[in-house]
Amino acid sequence: MPQLPRNESGRARSRSFALIGPQGSGKSTLFDALLAATADAPPRQTASRSMGTELRLGHGSLQGDAWAILDCPGSVEFSYEVDCALAVVDLAVIVCSPVPERAVNLRPVFRRLEETETPALIFINKLDTLTGAVRDTLAALQDQTRRRLALRQVPIREGDSVVGYIDLVSRRAYRYRRGEPSERIALPEAMQAREAEARGALLEVLADHDDALLEKVVEDVALEPADLYRPLHESEASGAVVSVLLGAAEHNNGIQRLWKALRHDTPDHAETAARHGIAPEGAALAQVFRTQHAGHAGRLSFVRLWRGTLHEGSVLNGLRSGAIRHFPGGEAQKAPQADAGDLIAIARLEGVRTGMTLGGPTLPFPAPPPPLHAITIEPEDRKDEVRLSTALQRLAEEDPALTVTLDPESGTTILGGQGEIHLRTALERLAAACGVKLRTARAPVAFRETIRHAVVQNARLKRQTGGHGQFADVKLQIAPRPRGSGFHFDEKVVGGAVPKRFIPAVSQAAQEATRKGPLGHPVVDISVTLLDGGFHAVDSSDMAFATATRMAMQEGLAKAEPVLLEPVDDVTVSVPTEFTPAAQRLLTGRRGQILGFAAKPGWENWDDVQALVPAAELADLILELRSQTQGLGSYVHRFDHLAEARGR
Repeated sequence: MPQLPRNESGRARSRSFALIGPQGSGKSTLFDALLAATADAPPRQTASRSMGTELRLGHGSLQGDAWAILDCPGSVEFSYEVDCALAVVDLAVIVCSPVPERAVNLRPVFRRLEETETPALIFINKLDTLTGAVRDTLAALQDQTRRRLALRQVPIREGDSVVGYIDLVSRRAYRYRRGEPSERIALPEAMQAREAEARGALLEVLADHDDALLEKVVEDVALEPADLYRPLHESEASGAVVSVLLGAAEHNNGIQRLWKALRHDTPDHAETAARHGIAPEGAALAQVFRTQHAGHAGRLSFVRLWRGTLHEGSVLNGLRSGAIRHFPGGEAQKAPQADAGDLIAIARLEGVRTGMTLGGPTLPFPAPPPPLHAITIEPEDRKDEVRLSTALQRLAEEDPALTVTLDPESGTTILGGQGEIHLRTALERLAAACGVKLRTARAPVAFRETIRHAVVQNARLKRQTGGHGQFADVKLQIAPRPRGSGFHFDEKVVGGAVPKRFIPAVSQAAQEATRKGPLGHPVVDISVTLLDGGFHAVDSSDMAFATATRMAMQEGLAKAEPVLLEPVDDVTVSVPTEFTPAAQRLLTGRRGQILGFAAKPGWENWDDVQALVPAAELADLILELRSQTQGLGSYVHRFDHLAEARGR
């Protein structure tokens, strides 16, 4: 295998990959196993891990090559972490279960890879649990992606157990050894037909994308492993083909073979930079893909260094960088420098946010998804408000998929995210960061009020408090307007009953009175007309007319048959086709009006269901939708109109 070119420091150019896949596929176990196989790795941790909720970065070296590995969360609620990782790595390793029925969970993963044009390979993990034929798993996976899948290994069975594999490129057989590298064995005679069949399928996939290989296959030329490595690398780097390998990370099975494939097929960082349109010449160029507030270590900006070299004290965007940290074996250590291709953390880059480009023109970066679930949050003790505010700001910097907003009506802080687990994790991090006891509640819905019919209301203010008194008399007509037309003020005063100089105060007070109507919500879509009134040459003032106007508005709105309005959103739910009926039932059960459904553009066997749904019904929609669609359903929404609240 050819050696990679060396950079200026003499070290092999860094390459990187991200472990992605559904929750429970064993990514974290694979992350530990891969790092344990590298040079100078710490002892492997065997304790069981809980669900990962944030990116983990680890570094290792193998046969002179430098590697960075990102372990991505598997829950769909943390998918933005995956988006951030795919924006900077050279390759993605899709980790999945051997159960064919679970392959559908990978459809969003494949789609994301296709959209970002990220090269990938598949590692079917937990092979020790395989009960059916691996070809069934492969077929189920192929149904989820446009890319061609190339199976590079077939399992060797003894009874119901998988005891080894055959490498279809080298045509060699290996037996697994628990916790150790596999042992080479003779190709079992009973497996020769299956090996020939599977190798023929591999050659067919590769020959479809390589004319030189196709010619050799047609001419029945005996092929050496070297004849396959080049088309494998090129077709994977272009995104046309995805290799499929097997193993069981928990038992260290398949780890060395996976590393061999990674060393051969992962694009060099220069190839990845070219894919992103980044010129190789120029000053140091970095992109932030994660932000972390690391206690005593302070603020850390995790970056991909696309070109150049960095040292502590290097200047990026006018900011002097702090210490540079690598993560050998997953543990943070200071490093003297970073070279092109490295994934590193830089301390003390204040004001730098996730997604920013440092040292050059802005590079594309995925935007955070809009929130799908929200709660209000406040400290139990008001004196902790400042501490909570600071902690929330840092939390939003660390996780851009979280939103922190202030409800303009209630004044409460609203924390939005991608689901219940996402928000619960955020609350746990908040509690650990600031030690503040919190109260949470369901996020408020922006109800509004209007009126059914017009009224004429008079109000007189007459007060004598010593010296100048207060006097104002107003006669208002309050009338409904068409939905969505807003507030309008007019005056039809004749004969100077209300001097012109006081009319602006009446207009302003009338509009201010709509901030809270008889039902406790802002009033919309009404007109207020000043018809008549009276004044006193000495005792009338702007304040007096404003007070009289508020009195008239309060009494008049209550008499005009107020009605509650609720926001109705235009909702588009995206689900696999088999879940379309369930999505429709879910929407109609939440007072939704189905507008129709159609194939989701660019997604085979997926549908978009469009409906008008009251916003009050969206609070936990994402939770039930995912529950009924194996975690695959998602939706987007936007405000459409206000409608009279019914069925509440």
